[in-house]
Amino acid sequence: MQARHLDRKRYFEDSAITSAHYYLPYIKNFHPLNAYSRILEIGCGEGGNLKPFAKAGYQVFGVDMAKIRIEQARQFFSKENLECRFESSDFMKYPAPSDDDKFDVVILHDVIEHVPDKLAFVSHIRKFMNKDGILFVAFPAWQMPFGGHQQICRNNVWSKIPFFHLLPHSLYRFILRKVAKEEDATIKELLYIKQCRCPIEKFEKVIKAVDLSIQSRVLWFINPHYHQKFGLSPQKLCLPISHIPILRNFFTTSCFYLLKLK
Repeated sequence: MQARHLDRKRYFEDSAITSAHYYLPYIKNFHPLNAYSRILEIGCGEGGNLKPFAKAGYQVFGVDMAKIRIEQARQFFSKENLECRFESSDFMKYPAPSDDDKFDVVILHDVIEHVPDKLAFVSHIRKFMNKDGILFVAFPAWQMPFGGHQQICRNNVWSKIPFFHLLPHSLYRFILRKVAKEEDATIKELLYIKQCRCPIEKFEKVIKAVDLSIQSRVLWFINPHYHQKFGLSPQKLCLPISHIPILRNFFTTSCFYLLKLK
């Protein structure tokens, strides 16, 4: 397992830097923001992605199922005198707001690939968006080298092996349990991610079904966050491959989407 997954303060700061350099400018390029703009992140974790939005003076909200992550988010923001409202909740049980309390920007970063019923999930998100609001979604394509999140393995060998999450379910489970000797909780999480996988084509089918229109799509060959993680320069996927269904998934380490209500 990578050390940064254990050091949550470092994870928070790394996420904040990537968000400031890539997520916030990408959103502002298509959707102007001001002091009254309301920003919601679903699955916010420690809140790193929201830090640059809070520093810019926007009204910031974060929700996450993990209570410990919300506690950390409140702690990190408090130490930096940043304002943000954080709540621990299952988003699917979170009540839809009134029209006056809807959001200008909703952020869904590295979350959709963990959701089994993507159609119901994105349908619920729509209820939180202003009529002119925008939804920013980022996720790793399932077939990319580490689309199975196997980097969370505690076995340092298997955490670095690409594509082995694409093995048949039974063989994948056997390797995790008998060869890598992972803990039951880790195996359960990795098998759950395999069940919830999100190829590009599956995601675009979902957003079409819920009447969201694509304002922008960027497929990354080198994920912008890899600059913080590995010192690599971000690079977009070349256009010919980005338009080839299925094949593009193997080369896309992150998918950026900006979506609006039709």
